[in-house]
Formats: sequence, structure tokens, C-alpha cells
Amino acid sequence: MKIKPQHALLTLALLVLPFLFKDNRFLGFILGITYLNIFWATGMNILYGFVGLMPLMFAAISGIAAYALLYFMAEWHINFWVALPIATVFASLIGVLLGLPSLRLKGFYFTLCSLIIQSTLTLAFIFFPKFTNGDTGINQINPPLWFGEPIKGFAFECMLALIAVFGIGFSYFIYHSKLGQRFVAIREDDVLAESLGINVVINRVIAFFIVSLYAALGGCFYATYIGFISPRSFDVLSSLNIWLFVAFGGKATIAGPVIGSLLLAPLPFLLQSLEAYKDILSGVLIVMITLLMPGGVYGTYLAWRDAKK
Repeated sequence: MKIKPQHALLTLALLVLPFLFKDNRFLGFILGITYLNIFWATGMNILYGFVGLMPLMFAAISGIAAYALLYFMAEWHINFWVALPIATVFASLIGVLLGLPSLRLKGFYFTLCSLIIQSTLTLAFIFFPKFTNGDTGINQINPPLWFGEPIKGFAFECMLALIAVFGIGFSYFIYHSKLGQRFVAIREDDVLAESLGINVVINRVIAFFIVSLYAALGGCFYATYIGFISPRSFDVLSSLNIWLFVAFGGKATIAGPVIGSLLLAPLPFLLQSLEAYKDILSGVLIVMITLLMPGGVYGTYLAWRDAKK
């Protein structure tokens, strides 16, 4: 499995960026958010790009993990690093159980079903304040500790960079494995894949579980990095934004979700004066991608490069 030069350069850039913004906390914070979105978009790409299913309940799974993490830490009085894997696996299993009926569906019907699940879970976050504190949200969330010292600022951004790179590397490994080949075969023609002996439903469940792990792990780090979460942190718009990063960069590619996140995730912070119009801008981008660049920025570049050969 040979690593392409462009992927190696992109990985190196992600690891170096925190050092460039070490002394600027505003840009450093934006970079940390961008790393989280890179991790999330890379995860969503496994199901959306490799398998061909659009999981609009992605943010809800992140929310389950984030709330579970805080509950375990507050009620069970356990360390962040112990609660982290428990909350991640718990949320991933819940996600698979909720999504299991929809995994037999295709295309639009799967997306619609996942949208309904996302909306239901968002309402659950609001109407179960015992666990989530409802619309008020949970604030003053403490950062994780490392040998007794809190991880925050530059150190946290370095950790998020490593997590993002790990997520990209794992996605790269899956894409070039036999499992990834089965995913792509299902995406291209699930009926033919079934006739060749590939269990479509089982492989979709595996893909969904992997994607849920990405969503859940990202949700846990999001809560402790931001220091505040509410149901709006994990609503359907959040899922759509992550999908937008994948589609804008280029689905079914390794670099596409990274490029999409790097270009779009910082915009809400850099264009704060246009806060009232961000939803409109997201809608315009979705229409533009669908009509003008269905392969995304990186996908369009790859198609142009192949056409020049």
C-alpha cells in the first residue's frame, strides 16, 4: 500500500499548522474546530463516498457520545480517558441499532430515514434535560487531563491534529483493503455485489459502525474542546455541514474531505458579520456543487488531470 506524495504532503501540513498559529488563539481555535471537522468528514466519507449512503444522523451520534461522556464523568466519577472509549462504543452501538432498519434501504430512502432519526434524537436531547440540560446546554466542561495537567490551547490543537491524521490514515487503510473493495462494489452495484457473494447488509452495518466511531469520538473531543454543548450543536444542520465538506472537497477520495473542511469549516468564524446569512450560503454552496461540481473540488481536479493524460 503505497502512500501518494500529495497525501504525505497534506498530512505533513496538518501536523505543522498548529505551530504556525501557536501565538494567535483566535486562529488556533478555528484550526482546532477545522481538525474536528476533518476527522468527522473523513468518517462520513467512508459511508457516503465508499458505500454510497448519506448518513444524516451523523451529528446525532456525536451528540449521544458527547452527552454520554459527560454523564459518565459526572455520575460515575471516572477519568476522561476511561470514559472516552466507553462513550464512543456506546454511542456507536446505539447508532447502529437505530440505523439498522434503514441499512436495507438505498439512496434517497436511506437518507430520508436517517434524517428522521436525526430529528428524533435532536428532540430527545431537548426533552430529556436530566441527561442533557435541555436547550440550556452544558457549559464549563473541563478539558481532559494529562498527568494531572489540563490539555488546552496549543496542546489540544496538536492532539486534534494527531487525531485528524489518524482518522485520515485509517480511512486510507480501509479504502485499500479488501473491506474497502467490498464497500466500493456495493456502491457501484449492490445487486451484482450480492450475486458475487458479498453480503450487502452486513458490510453496510460494518461501514455504519466504523462511521459511528468517527462521529462518536469526534463528539467527545468536541465537547471538551469547545467547553459547551447543546442540542443545536448536534442538529441536522451540523450533519448537513459535514456532508457539505465531503461533497465540496470530493467524495470517495482521501484528500477530498480534508480539502473541503480546510476551505469551508473556518468560514463561519472568519465571516462573523455574515452570521445571519450562513444558512443561505450553505444552501447556495449545495446547489452549486450539485450542478457545477458533482465530483467536488478535488474530484474535479482528478477528472481534469486524467483527461489531460
